[in-house]
Amino acid sequence: MAKIKTAYECTECDYKSAKWMGKCPACGAWDSFVEVSETKKSKTSSKPSKIIKFENIEKEEIERFSSLDSELDLVLGGGIVPGSLVLIGGSPGVGKSTLMLKLAGKLNKKVLYVAGEESPGQIKLRAERLGIKNKNLFIMPEIVIENILEEIKNYDLVIIDSIQTIYSENLSSAPGSVSQVREATFELMRVAKETKIPVFIIGHITKEGSIAGPRVLEHMVDTVLYFEGDASRELRILRAFKNRFGSTSEIGIFEMTKQGLVSAKNRSFFSKKALPGSAITVILEGTRPIVLEVQALVSESYGIPKRSATGFDLARLNMILALLEKKLNLPFNQYDVFVNVTGGIKINETAADLAVIAAIVSSFRNRPISKETVFIGEVSLVGDIREIPGLDIRVKEAANLGFKKAIVPTLPIEKPLKCYEVKEVEKLIEWM
Repeated sequence: MAKIKTAYECTECDYKSAKWMGKCPACGAWDSFVEVSETKKSKTSSKPSKIIKFENIEKEEIERFSSLDSELDLVLGGGIVPGSLVLIGGSPGVGKSTLMLKLAGKLNKKVLYVAGEESPGQIKLRAERLGIKNKNLFIMPEIVIENILEEIKNYDLVIIDSIQTIYSENLSSAPGSVSQVREATFELMRVAKETKIPVFIIGHITKEGSIAGPRVLEHMVDTVLYFEGDASRELRILRAFKNRFGSTSEIGIFEMTKQGLVSAKNRSFFSKKALPGSAITVILEGTRPIVLEVQALVSESYGIPKRSATGFDLARLNMILALLEKKLNLPFNQYDVFVNVTGGIKINETAADLAVIAAIVSSFRNRPISKETVFIGEVSLVGDIREIPGLDIRVKEAANLGFKKAIVPTLPIEKPLKCYEVKEVEKLIEWM
């Protein structure tokens, strides 16, 4: 006979206790314990898997089909892989459900949209606003995983919105708890691999920015995508943090419009008007070059100097200011310095160092920089300007957008525009 035992489980970290506690000793969460029933079953032995010699294993060829969205295809590594399990996270209102609904509406395939949060009527209203008229799109208002698994095999693609609302009747814990999320994801993964049906899972995020639920959730899926961007702004960045079938360095750029999320790959992130404190650079996200405007404001300080950076690493900004004080004797210890990257994009590489310095000095001297010039290069602690990868791609993208000059650490192989080689920070200031 199976023995039923009552226990308590933390909904934040899955810690189990024989008695209820106000504070979880594992993660420190308050009032997070819920009562669960555990059934102890007798142990059964299973047949071990057959061992295969490595050289006898046949390589699996990865086949893909397009999502009919160039930005989503780029982030996924070239398209949707049959049998893949993709997790999409992001803050509320950023566009996760909108993107998945547009995906379901574009594909010429039989798609099942499992609605755990919205009613079919609400989804219908949003679909009409987005112009979706897919006759092969089916809505399933269901939150029980056992019922969902019975229907999955009849479709070509499945979307779960969201994993935190799904629960298993075999577990007594509440929907959204660690054990329920883990169980539902595991069952979806098993069915996806058996049937070769791709499954997209929408996941909520916590206030810290990570996907709610157990950390093992991200390990179980094949791909983890995060939507970045403020829900109050139009620009959205879709970034892959894990991808078993492609690179994690690519990003998708979307813009929220009345027609939903649309590609923003041709949108410009810079102003063509020359003003003090503005400099242009070219960053590289995977294989995609993006031309950005770096803005700086230097103003006299009336106390402790303030340092602020939006879209740029604050620690790196402090390093650059210390370097300018040391090498150029600029008294930034008496000035407030603010740096902003336009478009809401975060710079995660060092190629924008040169543009940051140019913008800061331009604001300090109240002297505008020509809008025909881009600044590309990394600045070291000793004051020299060093090479960066993908210089030819960056310079070519700048030339395509009409720029005439480029300040670079080394001359590129191809010169689609006039390039000036600068090796030291002092030379850059002389040039300005």
